[in-house]
Amino acid sequence: MNLVKFSVGDVVEMKKNHPCGGNLMTVLYAASDIKLRCNKCGHEISVERIKIEKRIRKVIESHSSMQ
Repeated sequence: MNLVKFSVGDVVEMKKNHPCGGNLMTVLYAASDIKLRCNKCGHEISVERIKIEKRIRKVIESHSSMQ
């Protein structure tokens, strides 16, 4: 299983579309639960990290901090 690395502010592409038709989401909160906002309609969802990692296709824009 591939672990997807993402952080707050990243834009991710989901494998399935949101009911509004958009498949791009912005990460609002990243911990054991992940909070995402649909870039098309603005709907916010909160889901367990394990479930989200399986549903993400790839990270489109990364806003991770430099270390």
